[in-house]
Amino acid sequence: MWPDRRLLDLLGIELPIIQAPMAGATDAAMSVAVSESGGLGSLPCALLTAERARAEIGVIRQHTNRPLNVNFFCHSMPDPDPAREKIWRSRFDPYCAELGLDPSSTAPAPGRAPFNDEMCDLVEELAPEVVSFHFGLPEPRLLGRVKRLGCKVLSSATTVDEARWLADHGCDAVIAQGYEAGGHRGMFLTDAVDPQPGTMALVPQVVDAIGVPVVAAGGIADGRGIAAAFALGAAGVQIGTAYLLASESTISGLHRAALATARDDGTVQTNVFTGRPARGLINRVVREIGPMSPDAPAFPTAGGVMAAIRAAAEAAGSSEFSPLWSGQAASLSRPGSALELTRALAADALERLGTLAPRH
Repeated sequence: MWPDRRLLDLLGIELPIIQAPMAGATDAAMSVAVSESGGLGSLPCALLTAERARAEIGVIRQHTNRPLNVNFFCHSMPDPDPAREKIWRSRFDPYCAELGLDPSSTAPAPGRAPFNDEMCDLVEELAPEVVSFHFGLPEPRLLGRVKRLGCKVLSSATTVDEARWLADHGCDAVIAQGYEAGGHRGMFLTDAVDPQPGTMALVPQVVDAIGVPVVAAGGIADGRGIAAAFALGAAGVQIGTAYLLASESTISGLHRAALATARDDGTVQTNVFTGRPARGLINRVVREIGPMSPDAPAFPTAGGVMAAIRAAAEAAGSSEFSPLWSGQAASLSRPGSALELTRALAADALERLGTLAPRH
């Protein structure tokens, strides 16, 4: 018996566990596994074209009829800044020389497009049960189209002010993303990283500030973390890093190897890979160029300069120039299937929650 059923009833799921939509690390297989377990599987679309997203959702619908979360970024694309990009590129000239690369060499870099009319058309066509956003919400015109479909809308808040803003602007539930969380910060009302609160401080303050269900995220990787989130007033959790070692995860072998030896003090917030703060494992480029570099171009353009260097390093078996996204609780992650992991997490949490009285 979950002590708070609001998220379960809102999203039509059995377990109050949302698989974090980690772009570049998960695809249809992960979404299917988590949704079939009773949780909410998520498909990250920030790196996908509309055609590819349609194909992935088609695969998911072939394997499960349970609720699905489709996730989008909603940042603003920056204006070109050739002078800043030139300075940034020069920071990597020594690495090019070391790896025998032409400093002007390029390689395909992941593009991250914000939610737009084309993706909104896709949402209208396929009508996922849940649509979630990162970096705030899209413009009211697009959000209105999503809401009129009856999709439940979620987004991430890193402060109480952001949570209030999201609730006031149409979110059906708010994800309170603590400082411990891996990957990109969902921050959108502030650029200040250092003052950001951790999950234990953030969640109860958000719960007190808004009237919609709150989903705790950041540093949650086992039943203890889930039980703690409920004790703080959350109606569910979003879990990311714990799924990175799952058999359905699409991360590289190099990333898996790095996670296998992760430490509690082995991650930092860095902007060197994309231009926006994101938590990942510390490697050489993070130490030497960052962690937070004032020279990094605006998100999402910073990573293009490093693409050829990363490709050459990875081909040589090195992850020293790769974004190794990870939260602070990576050492609690265990390999296995995402379906089994979700059910095990829920069972462990329920056992620990046994002494809590139901809340209505």
